[in-house]
Amino acid sequence: MKTSILNRNGITPEIAGLITRLVTLIPWPARRQAMGDVVLTILDGKPRVAENEFGWNRSAVALGIKEYESGIVCVNDLTERHKPKSEEKYPELLASIRKIMEPHSQAEPRLRTTLLYTNMTAQSVYNALLAEGWSEESLPAVRTISNILNRQKYRLRTVQKTKVEKKQQKQMPSSTTSGK
Repeated sequence: MKTSILNRNGITPEIAGLITRLVTLIPWPARRQAMGDVVLTILDGKPRVAENEFGWNRSAVALGIKEYESGIVCVNDLTERHKPKSEEKYPELLASIRKIMEPHSQAEPRLRTTLLYTNMTAQSVYNALLAEGWSEESLPAVRTISNILNRQKYRLRTVQKTKVEKKQQKQMPSSTTSGK
Protein backbone atom coordinates (compact mmCIF):
# COMPACT_ATOMS: atom_id res chain seq x y z
CA MET A 1 0.00 0.00 0.00
CA LYS A 2 1.27 3.42 -0.98
CA THR A 3 1.73 5.92 1.86
CA SER A 4 1.43 9.65 1.44
CA ILE A 5 4.41 11.96 1.73
CA LEU A 6 2.88 13.50 4.86
CA ASN A 7 2.69 10.11 6.60
CA ARG A 8 6.17 9.20 5.43
CA ASN A 9 7.57 12.46 6.88
CA GLY A 10 5.63 12.05 10.14
CA ILE A 11 3.17 14.93 9.62
CA THR A 12 -0.19 14.36 11.30
CA PRO A 13 -3.45 15.81 9.93
CA GLU A 14 -3.53 18.23 12.88
CA ILE A 15 -0.13 19.64 11.97
CA ALA A 16 -1.16 19.86 8.31
CA GLY A 17 -4.24 21.86 9.35
CA LEU A 18 -2.07 24.12 11.52
CA ILE A 19 0.30 24.76 8.61
CA THR A 20 -2.63 25.64 6.34
CA ARG A 21 -4.09 28.07 8.91
CA LEU A 22 -0.74 29.74 9.57
CA VAL A 23 0.07 30.18 5.89
CA THR A 24 -3.32 31.81 5.25
CA LEU A 25 -2.47 34.48 7.84
CA ILE A 26 0.54 35.65 5.80
CA PRO A 27 -0.21 38.40 3.23
CA TRP A 28 0.68 38.04 -0.45
CA PRO A 29 3.35 37.77 -1.98
CA ALA A 30 5.13 36.52 1.17
CA ARG A 31 2.49 33.76 1.37
CA ARG A 32 3.79 32.26 -1.87
CA GLN A 33 7.30 32.11 -0.43
CA ALA A 34 5.96 30.52 2.76
CA MET A 35 4.08 27.91 0.72
CA GLY A 36 7.27 27.25 -1.25
CA ASP A 37 9.24 26.83 1.99
CA VAL A 38 6.65 24.38 3.38
CA VAL A 39 6.62 22.35 0.16
CA LEU A 40 10.42 22.18 -0.01
CA THR A 41 10.70 21.21 3.66
CA ILE A 42 7.80 18.81 4.12
CA LEU A 43 6.62 17.64 0.68
CA ASP A 44 9.95 17.04 -1.06
CA GLY A 45 9.40 20.06 -3.37
CA LYS A 46 6.28 18.71 -5.08
CA PRO A 47 3.65 21.39 -5.78
CA ARG A 48 1.09 18.84 -7.01
CA VAL A 49 1.14 17.10 -3.62
CA ALA A 50 0.62 20.51 -1.94
CA GLU A 51 -2.45 20.97 -4.11
CA ASN A 52 -3.86 17.62 -2.96
CA GLU A 53 -2.88 17.86 0.70
CA PHE A 54 -3.32 21.57 1.49
CA GLY A 55 -5.60 22.79 -1.32
CA TRP A 56 -3.06 25.33 -2.57
CA ASN A 57 -2.79 26.30 -6.23
CA ARG A 58 0.17 24.35 -7.57
CA SER A 59 1.26 27.09 -9.98
CA ALA A 60 1.36 29.58 -7.08
CA VAL A 61 3.34 27.04 -5.06
CA ALA A 62 5.79 26.51 -7.93
CA LEU A 63 6.27 30.27 -8.21
CA GLY A 64 6.70 30.45 -4.42
CA ILE A 65 9.42 27.80 -4.58
CA LYS A 66 11.30 29.80 -7.19
CA GLU A 67 10.85 33.00 -5.17
CA TYR A 68 12.03 31.27 -1.97
CA GLU A 69 15.10 29.78 -3.62
CA SER A 70 16.14 32.93 -5.50
CA GLY A 71 15.06 35.55 -2.96
CA ILE A 72 13.48 37.61 -5.74
CA VAL A 73 9.79 38.47 -5.36
CA CYS A 74 7.71 38.37 -8.54
CA VAL A 75 5.30 41.30 -8.80
CA ASN A 76 2.13 40.85 -10.82
CA ASP A 77 1.01 43.85 -12.84
CA LEU A 78 -2.71 43.19 -12.99
CA THR A 79 -3.45 46.50 -14.71
CA GLU A 80 -1.91 45.24 -17.95
CA ARG A 81 -4.04 42.09 -18.09
CA HIS A 82 -7.16 43.63 -19.63
CA LYS A 83 -8.00 43.36 -23.28
CA PRO A 84 -8.03 46.83 -24.84
CA LYS A 85 -11.40 48.04 -26.02
CA SER A 86 -12.00 48.53 -29.75
CA GLU A 87 -12.16 52.31 -29.39
CA GLU A 88 -8.79 52.25 -27.62
CA LYS A 89 -7.22 50.19 -30.41
CA TYR A 90 -8.83 52.21 -33.22
CA PRO A 91 -9.55 55.83 -32.21
CA GLU A 92 -10.44 56.65 -35.83
CA LEU A 93 -13.27 54.10 -35.59
CA LEU A 94 -14.76 56.07 -32.70
CA ALA A 95 -14.52 59.30 -34.72
CA SER A 96 -16.30 57.65 -37.66
CA ILE A 97 -19.06 56.30 -35.42
CA ARG A 98 -19.62 59.76 -33.92
CA LYS A 99 -19.76 61.30 -37.39
CA ILE A 100 -22.44 58.78 -38.37
CA MET A 101 -24.43 59.05 -35.14
CA GLU A 102 -24.58 62.82 -34.58
CA PRO A 103 -27.17 63.62 -37.29
CA HIS A 104 -29.41 60.79 -36.06
CA SER A 105 -29.22 61.52 -32.32
CA GLN A 106 -31.44 63.67 -30.17
CA ALA A 107 -31.47 64.66 -26.53
CA GLU A 108 -34.04 63.35 -24.15
CA PRO A 109 -37.19 65.47 -24.51
CA ARG A 110 -37.31 66.53 -20.86
CA LEU A 111 -33.53 67.19 -20.73
CA ARG A 112 -33.14 65.31 -17.46
CA THR A 113 -30.08 63.36 -18.60
CA THR A 114 -27.18 63.91 -20.96
CA LEU A 115 -27.99 60.74 -22.90
CA LEU A 116 -28.45 60.90 -26.63
CA TYR A 117 -31.22 58.76 -28.01
CA THR A 118 -31.11 57.42 -31.51
CA ASN A 119 -33.20 55.30 -33.77
CA MET A 120 -30.16 53.81 -35.54
CA THR A 121 -29.33 50.25 -34.72
CA ALA A 122 -25.83 48.85 -34.36
CA GLN A 123 -26.36 46.95 -37.61
CA SER A 124 -27.15 50.18 -39.46
CA VAL A 125 -24.02 51.80 -38.00
CA TYR A 126 -22.01 48.77 -39.13
CA ASN A 127 -23.45 49.10 -42.65
CA ALA A 128 -22.74 52.84 -42.68
CA LEU A 129 -19.12 52.18 -41.68
CA LEU A 130 -18.82 49.69 -44.53
CA ALA A 131 -20.24 52.28 -46.92
CA GLU A 132 -17.76 54.83 -45.57
CA GLY A 133 -14.86 52.63 -46.67
CA TRP A 134 -14.04 50.44 -43.68
CA SER A 135 -13.24 46.82 -44.53
CA GLU A 136 -15.12 43.96 -42.88
CA GLU A 137 -11.86 42.57 -41.43
CA SER A 138 -11.01 45.82 -39.66
CA LEU A 139 -14.48 46.35 -38.16
CA PRO A 140 -15.55 44.73 -34.91
CA ALA A 141 -18.69 42.65 -34.71
CA VAL A 142 -22.14 44.24 -34.59
CA ARG A 143 -22.48 43.36 -30.89
CA THR A 144 -19.19 45.15 -30.18
CA ILE A 145 -20.42 48.23 -32.05
CA SER A 146 -23.54 48.11 -29.87
CA ASN A 147 -21.32 48.04 -26.77
CA ILE A 148 -19.30 51.00 -28.11
CA LEU A 149 -22.50 52.98 -28.66
CA ASN A 150 -23.62 52.23 -25.10
CA ARG A 151 -20.23 53.26 -23.68
CA GLN A 152 -20.40 56.52 -25.65
CA LYS A 153 -23.78 57.33 -24.07
CA TYR A 154 -25.82 56.66 -27.18
CA ARG A 155 -28.86 54.79 -26.02
CA LEU A 156 -30.52 52.72 -28.64
CA ARG A 157 -34.25 52.70 -28.51
CA THR A 158 -36.75 50.96 -30.65
CA VAL A 159 -38.58 53.09 -33.12
CA GLN A 160 -42.24 53.22 -32.33
CA LYS A 161 -44.17 51.90 -35.25
CA THR A 162 -47.03 53.94 -36.52
CA LYS A 163 -50.31 52.68 -35.28
CA VAL A 164 -52.92 51.85 -37.83
CA GLU A 165 -56.12 53.64 -37.10
CA LYS A 166 -59.08 51.37 -36.91
CA LYS A 167 -62.01 52.14 -39.13
CA GLN A 168 -64.90 53.45 -37.19
CA GLN A 169 -67.97 51.41 -37.78
CA LYS A 170 -70.92 53.53 -38.68
CA GLN A 171 -73.67 53.12 -36.25
CA MET A 172 -76.83 52.01 -37.86
CA PRO A 173 -79.74 54.16 -36.88
CA SER A 174 -82.13 52.20 -34.83
CA SER A 175 -85.18 51.64 -36.90
CA THR A 176 -88.55 50.90 -35.55
CA THR A 177 -89.50 48.05 -37.74
CA SER A 178 -92.41 45.99 -36.82
CA GLY A 179 -92.29 42.29 -36.78
CA LYS A 180 -94.32 40.04 -39.05
